[in-house]
Amino acid sequence: MGFFSSPQNLSKITPKDMGFTVLSKYKNEPIFEGMIIDYTVSPLLRIPLKWKTRITQVNHYKSFTDFQENGPYKYWNHYHEFVVNEKGVLMKDTVDYELPLGILGTIAHWLLVKNKLAKIFNYRYEILEEIFNKK
Repeated sequence: MGFFSSPQNLSKITPKDMGFTVLSKYKNEPIFEGMIIDYTVSPLLRIPLKWKTRITQVNHYKSFTDFQENGPYKYWNHYHEFVVNEKGVLMKDTVDYELPLGILGTIAHWLLVKNKLAKIFNYRYEILEEIFNKK
């Protein structure tokens, strides 16, 4: 979980076309409950959006949760879980989110956001496989 407890590593596991930049100046400090992390992200048309999350729960080497304080979603709660198994460690992500703008947000979800999120998490899977399961 050490790799995942540094906010600076988020950029390494996010597709480049997202324009994801961590603005917070934490270096190798592990995450902690109450930690605020500021980012910019450009998911559409390279328009930068500010995003601020708070770490709301940490169970070292088992799980942590980030919650959007401010950003593009009406609601965002991302639970990261690390499950030790016979092959090593399985990382599981559970994201609960809601878009703003009512029916327009629902349409945007089906046309853009759902597929964009799938692409991001698929990319993360591939990058993490490269980093941790080199053969």
